[in-house]
Amino acid sequence: MNQYHTPNSLRELQQNIEAIQQHIATICQRVGRDPAQVRLLPVTKTLPAQRVAQAYAAGLSCFGENKVLEAKGKYEALQHLPIRWQLIGHLQSNKVKYMTKFIDEFHALDSLRLAEKLNQRLLLEQRQLTVFVQVNTSNEQSKFGVRPEQALPLIEQCQAFSQLNIVGLMTLAIHSQNEVEVRRCFQSLRQLREEIQQHYPNVQRLSMGMSSDYEIALEEGATDIRVGQAIFGARALPDSYYWSE
Repeated sequence: MNQYHTPNSLRELQQNIEAIQQHIATICQRVGRDPAQVRLLPVTKTLPAQRVAQAYAAGLSCFGENKVLEAKGKYEALQHLPIRWQLIGHLQSNKVKYMTKFIDEFHALDSLRLAEKLNQRLLLEQRQLTVFVQVNTSNEQSKFGVRPEQALPLIEQCQAFSQLNIVGLMTLAIHSQNEVEVRRCFQSLRQLREEIQQHYPNVQRLSMGMSSDYEIALEEGATDIRVGQAIFGARALPDSYYWSE
């Protein structure tokens, strides 16, 4: 049986949001963290623009999308709303031109080539971009991201790019029912951030944890949790749909 309740009204959507916010506060209290340090990033991939508008009416103002062309369509439909758009999925370099006009944050930087293309396009647009480096902490071939030992060199090389502001690291935990293995991915990212901060103290944020594992991520220091199904209900498409652009 699916564990995620699909809201059928604005009030039910607000109740889902409030339940997650209360759960975040409870977890943070248990582990001695300030819940104000945690950002809930609602993920709206596969949802139509009208559902995003409803979520905005429910009090949300930033939304995460996996596919840039899907995000672009929603941005164009909802330009009348002051929404902040975050791209959280893999980006091919030939699609950079579609995202630099409207994406405010990018959570999946995974190569120097992509960083260079982003910077070039952002210079033309006269915009800056908040960036997270994606790290493959699970060592799964199906996941994007740099290896942990490649993260610091990439951040060092990106210092040459004036339009990129690298603020943190992102990871997808291993897809497993084994909580020990899931926790290890989040611990690895936190430890990597501590090492990187010795050189770049502004790399502070940890984008990790989704509907199924954000409790563990919060226990391990997540600052940004990417939650879709626990807010909007179960998706019809399998996870494999989202891993390529």
